[in-house]
Amino acid sequence: IIMANLKDKVSIVTGAALGIGAASAKELAQCGSNVTLMDINATAAAEVAREINSNGGRAHVVIADASSAKDCERTVTETVEAFGGLDILFNNVGIQPTTSYANVEDTTEEMWDQILGVNLKSRFLMAKYSIPHMRERGGGVIISSASVQGQQSAHLVPAYAATKGGDLSLTRQLALDYAKDNIRVLSVCPGSILTPLWRESIEGTGLSLDQAIKDSAAKHPIARNGEPEEIAKVVAFLASDDASFMTGTFVNVDGGMMAKGAWV
Repeated sequence: IIMANLKDKVSIVTGAALGIGAASAKELAQCGSNVTLMDINATAAAEVAREINSNGGRAHVVIADASSAKDCERTVTETVEAFGGLDILFNNVGIQPTTSYANVEDTTEEMWDQILGVNLKSRFLMAKYSIPHMRERGGGVIISSASVQGQQSAHLVPAYAATKGGDLSLTRQLALDYAKDNIRVLSVCPGSILTPLWRESIEGTGLSLDQAIKDSAAKHPIARNGEPEEIAKVVAFLASDDASFMTGTFVNVDGGMMAKGAWV
């Protein structure tokens, strides 16, 4: 059953082939939106699109690098050509390579640039090319997948942490500049979500995956890790008119993690 709250809207989801991106693309489609899936993983993106289309939705795949201005512009152009406009942008793409766990001294310039390019520059580029089309439609919504690490810090992830803090600041700034255009800008801050990216990141810690999942679950007051679909539900809500008075802020979807103090 397709819900009507995003009926005939047009969405772009970056990093849509796996994890939170794939779950969110499916959820937006389930809510009635036409969806462009932007990713570098052609096989996985095609599978998500096949599932959306087979369930009565409409999905378009663009194989593109979100850190490239040319690819971001092409993604927006193809979306408008395919669906006639653009209403919703979910800036979800993100990386945390297993080789990137290091302090600032041991972080290479190349690794810093790669992480900032995908995790933060992509937000700027996709907004830059999406906003004119949203304005033509009378408004829109930009949502970013930030992190609890944008609010509190972990060891040995300086580039990743910088991108997530920057993500939250950019959300506030864009919201102020584009409120007059009826464009709302928001972020979600997940806790530990059981995605391929999260599992890959564990490889950089030297822990076994099973032990890491247990240890991570124990850090959440709710005593478990989250699932991609639990983020997707919040993304769809924020994209809808049900969240019409929300802009310039973030929503923690973190199992209570940010409610904890150091003494807990």
